[in-house]
Amino acid sequence: MSKFQPRPWTTTKRQAIHKDGVKAAHQPAWKRQLASAARWLHIYLSMISFAILLFFAVTGLTLNHTEWFGEHVTTVGHKGKLDAKWVNSPDTNQIAKLEIVEFLRNTHGIKGSLGDFRIDDQEISLSFRGPGYTADSFIDRESGEYELTESRMGFVAVINDLHKGRDTGSSWSLVIDISAILMTVVSLTGLVLMVFLKRKRLAGLLIAAIGTLISYLIYALLVP
Repeated sequence: MSKFQPRPWTTTKRQAIHKDGVKAAHQPAWKRQLASAARWLHIYLSMISFAILLFFAVTGLTLNHTEWFGEHVTTVGHKGKLDAKWVNSPDTNQIAKLEIVEFLRNTHGIKGSLGDFRIDDQEISLSFRGPGYTADSFIDRESGEYELTESRMGFVAVINDLHKGRDTGSSWSLVIDISAILMTVVSLTGLVLMVFLKRKRLAGLLIAAIGTLISYLIYALLVP
């Protein structure tokens, strides 16, 4: 007879591990593969998208409480004169739009994309828009003299506009689309993983349902 008897808690633990192993072995292959794939996607996509998801979470708060940060608008005015030949042609189709835009960009370091370019009988007006940034210029068509006003709204306005995708261009719009897809996949894979956790499945799904119901009730009862 052996002098060393296994401790009760180790025996119980081994039996539990053995039972879990037997259960896992009896699971259909597709279930094991689905659980493994969901776990892999959930972990690594969460890590890949960590920074961007954190960004949208934080900016969701700053966007919802803009009054916390006040207004920090810095306005700068410029005056100058460009080549009158670019603007005084009677034929509006001959107005040198590209030259005007590039002149203002190079001379004053204008940022943002061109949002508007209007040609009137006496004046040309154009505007540039970017995240937390605007620049508006008015050009006299006879003399080529112009006034330009730049406004910068501060860091919080920049990140809020990035959150909304306002005046951010097609590249950032793609980032928003990818972020939405990543958040959807991470959420769904988390749900799939919960389904495979037998001991916590019912409680987890119940909590998810309660959270969904609470969100809907807030919308239905409290939103005007």
